[in-house]
Amino acid sequence: MSKNNEKLELKETLDDPADVILNHIADAILTLDYKNNITYANVPAEHFLGSSLQVLKRKKIEDIIPYDSQLLGLISQARKINSNITEYDVNIGNPIIGELRVDIYVSPLINVSSLSQSSNVLIQMQKRTTLKKINQRQTHRSATRSVSGMAAMLAHEIKNPLSSIKGSAQILSEDISNEDRSLTDLICEEVDRICSLVDRMEVFSDHRQIKKSEINIHSVLKHVKKLAETGFGKHVKFIELYDPSLPNTIGDKGGLIQTFLNLIKNACEAVPVKDGQVSITTAFRQGVRVASDYGEKPLHLPLEICIIDNGDGVANDIKENIFDPFVTTKSNGKGLGLALVAKTLGEHGGIIECESGTGNTTFRILLPAATKRNG
Repeated sequence: MSKNNEKLELKETLDDPADVILNHIADAILTLDYKNNITYANVPAEHFLGSSLQVLKRKKIEDIIPYDSQLLGLISQARKINSNITEYDVNIGNPIIGELRVDIYVSPLINVSSLSQSSNVLIQMQKRTTLKKINQRQTHRSATRSVSGMAAMLAHEIKNPLSSIKGSAQILSEDISNEDRSLTDLICEEVDRICSLVDRMEVFSDHRQIKKSEINIHSVLKHVKKLAETGFGKHVKFIELYDPSLPNTIGDKGGLIQTFLNLIKNACEAVPVKDGQVSITTAFRQGVRVASDYGEKPLHLPLEICIIDNGDGVANDIKENIFDPFVTTKSNGKGLGLALVAKTLGEHGGIIECESGTGNTTFRILLPAATKRNG
């Protein structure tokens, strides 16, 4: 090839609108042929993998990722089922760049000339902070177990003595002046307040299996929205964007109603009194899988529900721990609401994550679809 032709080919590559767009995407994009040879890598992929496109195009994907990486299995499975696959927290690191954990989207490519399925695949990799949030599922459960043990201890070691204290105060109030009776009344009120807190915490110690049935999640969301519009959300503009083809999930309808009621109430309280807006969206995410606890099979969570508000957002110092017990942004909050939400969704085989910034806070819930096996 002459130098003029080389320059022309280079100019066409630089001026290629598709290439320009792909190089400006923050995600790393790779394409592979049927033998797993790398045929394309955008600039973020070059940075991710520590090699230029020219070097990468001389390698197979197996040459640059750990031999035991989940990515190889995802590529094989995507070809086998002719469908997109998403998996979180996959290590694609190598000795040059060290450990690199990303979430990955793998999609078979269509043969443009014949419009048929080919063995070529596209790989999209995202390195983002929400990975940690999604995989905090086990952390949430651990925190919940800690609260469960504390609740059981408090119920036994504190509530019984508190009952004696309250009873004694009530007896004393019968033989003292009205002026002093205010003190015994204060004792009784504080005892009731502590008992109420312990009662709320005892919810975490309930490990009974929930009764599951098929549930249309839209019926749950519409019910909760109606409750909000007639009460705490009167000042809010609600926007609903539902996927009408969304399949049913499996679980306890009452528990899911309470869960989304908590989330939407929080959203309504977070938005401004004027121009407050809460969006409720649903979508089907084909192939979304999340690593489960204790080495079990990955969870298939294709149902996505988002609660989005235009409030001030979650404070940076509590974002990472927002689902832990006793963490709250409210001056009079107990910090148990979101912890209970995480517990309930965990019992339904789902997860929750939060992305927050000024004017846009999103609580994203992923749930399993109902199948013959789990139904």
